[in-house]
Amino acid sequence: MISVSIDETIDRTELFGGMDKNIKAVEDEYGVDIIQRDNQLLIKGERPEEAAAVIREMMSVLKKGDKLDEQKINYIEDLSKEGKSFEKENVGRDIICFTHDGKPLKAKTVGQKGYVETIRRKDVVFGIGPAGTGKTYIAVAMAVNALKNKEVSRIILARPAVEAGERLGFLPGDLQEKVDPYLRPLYDALHDVLGRETAARLKEKETIEVVPLAYMRGPTLDNSFIILDEAQNTTPEQMKMFLTRMGFGSKVVVTGDVTQVDLPRGKKSGLVEAQKVLKGVKEIGFCYLKDVDVVRHQLVKKIIGAYDEYYRFNPPTED
Repeated sequence: MISVSIDETIDRTELFGGMDKNIKAVEDEYGVDIIQRDNQLLIKGERPEEAAAVIREMMSVLKKGDKLDEQKINYIEDLSKEGKSFEKENVGRDIICFTHDGKPLKAKTVGQKGYVETIRRKDVVFGIGPAGTGKTYIAVAMAVNALKNKEVSRIILARPAVEAGERLGFLPGDLQEKVDPYLRPLYDALHDVLGRETAARLKEKETIEVVPLAYMRGPTLDNSFIILDEAQNTTPEQMKMFLTRMGFGSKVVVTGDVTQVDLPRGKKSGLVEAQKVLKGVKEIGFCYLKDVDVVRHQLVKKIIGAYDEYYRFNPPTED
């Protein structure tokens, strides 16, 4: 049995969570029972040392004035399994920007923290990883921050309009109505960070442009923060076209998941090829986010892990 002292400055309701859900999450993960006796937590069971370490990390988070939630507790546990400390990794200390309602946006994982730092240092950055790791959201937040700080004069967000080759003709409506469903994730990120009214106003002034990749051919883009989302669905020719639009005073972030390529059979992914072609260019940064960096529902991480494990022994075959 191990005893952990509860810091007197900590709100025990926040530590325990509603209906003791935070403590129960630790009990379930490590096969332990946690009992409160005055200002002590008594931990006994299968892995009490690991559970105690997580409890101490949780208290450290609260002492810094941060909140505990399911995602943060799960991530503390994941880091602990790797012999790392949430506190020592300084996760969540650096504010990327503030949302329209004053909420601070911070990196929530070590991978996200490295991604943010690389975007700050490099003019071209590839953010590669599975769904839910915040690749696009963080890039949009960084772009908005650069615009607010007058580091750039506009933001350009691009995405392959349709996964299988950008064939839009069969869809009803005008061009905007055809492509809007495929650009919706970019709009959602903008609305969350800027608010709908501000985002709409900046879009109307063309300070922010949200465009399908196929319509980006044209002049060089100076003083811009340019984001290419879902880049695994570009062809090598499209990727080269996109990267060569970069002008002076600009920053480019390319995001994608190489495990979810939706191009027609026989078409190479521009993102997959770019990793090979550009790996020797030191001014370009490559950030690889993992399933441990997933900040959606905990099940998303488990689903990704299950698919990865399945395909490791059962490689997918083409029909």
